[in-house]
Amino acid sequence: MAILSVWMKVEAHQFDPVASKLSWELAIKPLFGMTMDASVMDKNQAKPAKVLDAYEAQLAQSKYLGGECFTLANMHHLPNTQIRMGTQAKKLFDSHPT
Repeated sequence: MAILSVWMKVEAHQFDPVASKLSWELAIKPLFGMTMDASVMDKNQAKPAKVLDAYEAQLAQSKYLGGECFTLANMHHLPNTQIRMGTQAKKLFDSHPT
């Protein structure tokens, strides 16, 4: 449980705030014909790479974030990740294949 809690907190405090901003700018705004805010993009573009690096290190040791089975810690990442896979942010995920 402790391991799951750690990764859920990483998602909540490190991944989601930036991922949500980028999802809004890259995927949601264009759906409504709104213009992306370049300052938000510039400020947040590099931040997800640091978190993905931490995930890569964990996933080199286990099949999933919480161990050897798929858990809520993995599921928390799905909404923002899925949204961004259809945007230019996909290249960041492609550079972190694990």
